[in-house]
Amino acid sequence: MCGIVAAVAKRNIVAILLEGLKRLEYRGYDSAGMAVINPEQVHLQLHRVLGKVGGLEEVASNLQGHVGIAHTRWATHGKPSEQNAHPHVCEEIAIVHNGIIENYQQLREELKSKGYHFNSQTDSETIAFLIHECKKHHVTLLASVQAAIKKLKGAYAIAVISGHEPHTVVVARKDSPLVIGVGIEENYIASDPLALRQVTDRFVYLDDGETAEITVDGFTIYDKQGALVEREIERATEAMESTDKGSFRHFMLKEIFEQPKALKNTLLGRISQDKVLEQSFGAEAGQIFDQVENVQIVACGTSYHAGIVAKYWLEDWAGIPCSVEVASEFRYRKTVVRPNTLFVTISQSGQTADTLAALAEAKKSGYLSTLAICNVANSALVRESELVFLTQAGIEIGVASTKAFTTQLVALQILVIALGRRTQLSPEREAELVNALTDLPVFAAAVLQINNYIQQISNHFTEKHHSLFLGRGVQYPIALEGALKIKEISYIHAEAYPSGELKHGPLALVDSDMPVIAVAPSGELLEKIKSNLEEVAARGGKLYVFADEHAGFRNDEQTTVIKVPTCPESIAPIIYTLPLQLLSYHVAVNKGTDVDQPRNLAKSVTVE
Repeated sequence: MCGIVAAVAKRNIVAILLEGLKRLEYRGYDSAGMAVINPEQVHLQLHRVLGKVGGLEEVASNLQGHVGIAHTRWATHGKPSEQNAHPHVCEEIAIVHNGIIENYQQLREELKSKGYHFNSQTDSETIAFLIHECKKHHVTLLASVQAAIKKLKGAYAIAVISGHEPHTVVVARKDSPLVIGVGIEENYIASDPLALRQVTDRFVYLDDGETAEITVDGFTIYDKQGALVEREIERATEAMESTDKGSFRHFMLKEIFEQPKALKNTLLGRISQDKVLEQSFGAEAGQIFDQVENVQIVACGTSYHAGIVAKYWLEDWAGIPCSVEVASEFRYRKTVVRPNTLFVTISQSGQTADTLAALAEAKKSGYLSTLAICNVANSALVRESELVFLTQAGIEIGVASTKAFTTQLVALQILVIALGRRTQLSPEREAELVNALTDLPVFAAAVLQINNYIQQISNHFTEKHHSLFLGRGVQYPIALEGALKIKEISYIHAEAYPSGELKHGPLALVDSDMPVIAVAPSGELLEKIKSNLEEVAARGGKLYVFADEHAGFRNDEQTTVIKVPTCPESIAPIIYTLPLQLLSYHVAVNKGTDVDQPRNLAKSVTVE
């Protein structure tokens, strides 16, 4: 989603701001801007552009400033335009903002009555004017910001500078991430530490309701009541992978091919020769898992599909009831909490607004404990959960999630085994499942070898506008994920159904122009799937079947079989995900879309 970068130093910080914005481009945005103050000139210098950071770099390259704020915007209030881009300015005050201000219309009317004239359609501009109004009654910029945020309802991460205090950046956050980067005689602010890795590896994470004042000499943090907060500096120890595409055409393809390594890294230290190591979830995990009778999973998008796969595993292998719900629905409805329910959230970024809000509600609702499955160690979701399992996917730049999804499935399978050994999972079955996980990276590498064939098949989809994905049992949510991928990056309308649902409506869509993609590994439901696919063939539908060599499918005039290496049934959902990712990628390339930054989408959805 939107990205914030700010800095205060004794040198020109324009290059730092621009590089920070470039490192956040993967999150998705429609405009960019920056405001800087040169202490010798004092007045604000502002540049905003519609489009890419490269355009901002062209117009801002000659700027000189020792204090500055910068932003990439993804439109929520007001269409993408230079006028709606950040920073927003009110006389000597400039602000950048991530989040959504829910009461901005009310505040806007109040400010209009006091003589303020708005220049944009955004909720964010209201913050700049409100701080300016508060400045009339407070001596410092910090006090003005602290007064202003008391009137805001909603989510925000803001960074503010003023020509009257040209050596200071003031920040505040609520339900939207913000981090201080610590340097030597210079300090920084960002919505994601990745934006600052070129200048520091030392960070301080702000909590909800906190404000901070940052200068070249240091930083001071205050809580909601205005009391000083002591916060330790954390050194980033994770191996941050290069944000270079290397030899790959797109980040998404690079990340698809990184999955064998990501899966291996996620398993490292989490399994032994024949069992899972439940300490991976935290020191208290064993004691909590002993009490679990139910599981509630909450997530969004791709992570939601991972949760559905886990439901199949939990109820089949462990005999534990499981509910899975989209976070945006869960947070706004009344729920019944079953006894001893473990509340599990899944998120790649750990900053997903709806998932964080659902976690906040859960912590007040009597759940046994909370567990976060996440890829970012210092994210809000991780910090606010009692138990944590960190996937080791590495940085994922492409908006369409690939390696984050498959590593989430690994994490969830380890969770299921850890819980299942307390119910109905025998030591022999656990050893069998663990052995399959051990071999998972090898199978993942093998399935990627069919990339060239999938690239050929993808040509059949170039002129298509609709598609249907089918799966049965635990492969149904994999079909859902396949449909999501192809619609995300190729803009082909795609739906996914359990194959047994065909005759209950979707069959009406099938004709020679509607490709039907089926996930059909060998298993107890294989014959059922074959029967369902016969219904498609009988109506002239064109079938693309992902199946192993033992499934018995043959190529013919209506059917194209994509052979997937035979693998243990327990890891088949993970393995069959990879060729569907490759299919969506190659179709998108054929259609000429922006694979890594598809239209209208953002990597981290940090607003509601």
